Amino acid sequence: MRLKLAGEGALILYLGETADDLTLARVQTATIAIEKAMGNELVDLVPSYASILIVFDPLLRSHIAVAHGVRGAIANLNTAAVTAGRAVTLPVLYSTEAGADLQTLADHAGLTIDDVIRLHSDTEYRAYAIGFAPGFAYLGQVDKRIAAPRLDTPRARVPRGSVAIADRLTAVYPAPSPGGWNLIGRCPLPLFQPHEDPAMRVSVGDRVQFEPIERERFIALGGLLP
Repeated sequence: MRLKLAGEGALILYLGETADDLTLARVQTATIAIEKAMGNELVDLVPSYASILIVFDPLLRSHIAVAHGVRGAIANLNTAAVTAGRAVTLPVLYSTEAGADLQTLADHAGLTIDDVIRLHSDTEYRAYAIGFAPGFAYLGQVDKRIAAPRLDTPRARVPRGSVAIADRLTAVYPAPSPGGWNLIGRCPLPLFQPHEDPAMRVSVGDRVQFEPIERERFIALGGLLP
């Protein structure tokens, strides 16, 4: 565990080097411990893959005092107490119509489209972080056979609900936005609804499974296609 200064009013606590279940457990446990011990002294806590951004008001607390409090809060972490997270199922229309890169990804991997769909939907993923946009959950790990690098040239606009792969991560775009991930399908359900509680369908630590659906059900669930 490493604690480093991240600006006048922030520290970053590093809890690992890779995105995996053990590091995720450390991040979850440390976030809870710091919130419990120092919640009233902090502006925000932002967990990520393998780190936590700790934001404080430098007019009220020095970084030395905050660092001391953080070290005390995480002195005896018990990752065994971390819950497994909610089980979340996301329906997906896998097709070249809904996922512009599905055929290219299959060809690159030497697989059929059905193989890609099976490998992607048979895996249970963990939500390692929320970022890039509200509701954008970074999910891992994708089967090595369908892992694919980001596109050389990102698209100016990726449709809402697009299911995509980048390296060994997968995600669903919660809103139309630029993006350079490989598109393989589309989810009809909203991932971020600011007026709902909870606002995000997937939270850090949740277990996510994708369910292949037909075009008719995709449309019935509110999905949109070009």
